[in-house]
Amino acid sequence: MSVKKVLAIVLAGGEGKRLMPLTADRAKPAVPFAGFRLVDFALSNLANSGYLKIVVLTQYKSHSLDRHISETWRMATQLGNYVASVPAQQRRGKSWFLGSANAIYQSMNLIGDAEPDIVVVVGADHVYRMDFEQMVQSHIKSGARATVAAVRQPLELADQFGVIEIDDAEVPGAIGAHKISAFVEKPESTPGLPDAPDQFLASMGNYVFDADALVEALEQDAAKKDTKNDMGGDIIPYFVDRDEAYVYDFTTNDIPDATDRDRNYWRDVGTIDSYYDAHMDLISPLPIFNLYNRAWPIYTRSTVSPPAKFVRGEHNTVGTALDSIVAPGVVVTGGVVENSVLSNDVFVGTGARVQDSVLMDKVIVGSGAVVRRAIIDKNVRIPAGATIGLDPELDRARGFLVTESGLTVLSKGQIVPAPDDAERALALAAAAEIPEALSLAVGNELVSQETVDLVVKNQIDAIGSVASVEEAKIMG
Repeated sequence: MSVKKVLAIVLAGGEGKRLMPLTADRAKPAVPFAGFRLVDFALSNLANSGYLKIVVLTQYKSHSLDRHISETWRMATQLGNYVASVPAQQRRGKSWFLGSANAIYQSMNLIGDAEPDIVVVVGADHVYRMDFEQMVQSHIKSGARATVAAVRQPLELADQFGVIEIDDAEVPGAIGAHKISAFVEKPESTPGLPDAPDQFLASMGNYVFDADALVEALEQDAAKKDTKNDMGGDIIPYFVDRDEAYVYDFTTNDIPDATDRDRNYWRDVGTIDSYYDAHMDLISPLPIFNLYNRAWPIYTRSTVSPPAKFVRGEHNTVGTALDSIVAPGVVVTGGVVENSVLSNDVFVGTGARVQDSVLMDKVIVGSGAVVRRAIIDKNVRIPAGATIGLDPELDRARGFLVTESGLTVLSKGQIVPAPDDAERALALAAAAEIPEALSLAVGNELVSQETVDLVVKNQIDAIGSVASVEEAKIMG
């Protein structure tokens, strides 16, 4: 089989309203995720698949996204490789992108310049690993003109996805391929799969097209008046009606060194709750999504931050992190971090507690402060003795977002007021709680209760003492 020329297009213009306030100052694909940016997952998957001619279509608040791509994703131009950030240019009229299909239509010059045989189109706001070369080969062998990647989901979630209904017969020689019989956006119900009656195929927002067929479909869509200019809502149904659309079952995608636990992991992080849940998937001893697969790495901008450090604080409180991920530059001095993800240059002070939370770059948690079930965006300073996530009414009164599930979310640089006496008392009680890991150790007789009592006493004494000189400098 002859080698096909492939152009990859990353759709990265999304506004991400459901991720507010994390998208108040940045595009959705630029939202940080566990030390990466969301766009890094799409770009890493393409690069690892061997596709090194990539354009990223941007629009909404794209400065941080453009800067990240220009500083991080540099290819060997001598070999004709590139990752190019392309803003909306109004090449086909005086309008900005009207939808995902219109974004590609307005950027048709990119396809003309690259002259590809195949165009791979992917979203930029999902967390997953995928070898797109396997999908492209399935596309070629099936004879499809358009192929949609699909992930299996429980039937009860059908009303939350674009649903793909298929013919029963698998295409001979094309692994994971079935002809699409219908593509329906968020139906109330859908039939189960032949081999899994309790599941359906949901569109992942990743597509493979024959280049000439995509150009023709986009031209015809642009000429219509009754179109939403959407890839899933308009372009794929166009191919389904012509009997030219196939599905690629993501469960057949094989990633080197994938574990049974994280194989075929895919999560749409389009909401605050799903964004939080995806972080929690990372931190178990056997993670649901494994960031440490060296055979299929996720790439991002290298940091100049020093290694993470865990040191004693006042009254010999021990700085420690349990069941957590900490990035370079993190300093935990006499505080306790549990079940959390800390990005670059986070500081956790003496006697502080961070539990079940996501902290982005350069967040400072002062002495005795407590953060629980929260997402804290970059550059937030939490004063000594303050609380985040302990009292929803208090959080709302200070202008913090509290979701229906009880997550507290602070935007980039949001001000946290100094605590009053009642809040300090609340923080003191929470900070003195026994860490879960210690409780388990006591229950298994690995640690004595006397030792735990001493740890708690040290915590309380430290919180009541004057902060160290080092912390005082950091807190300003």
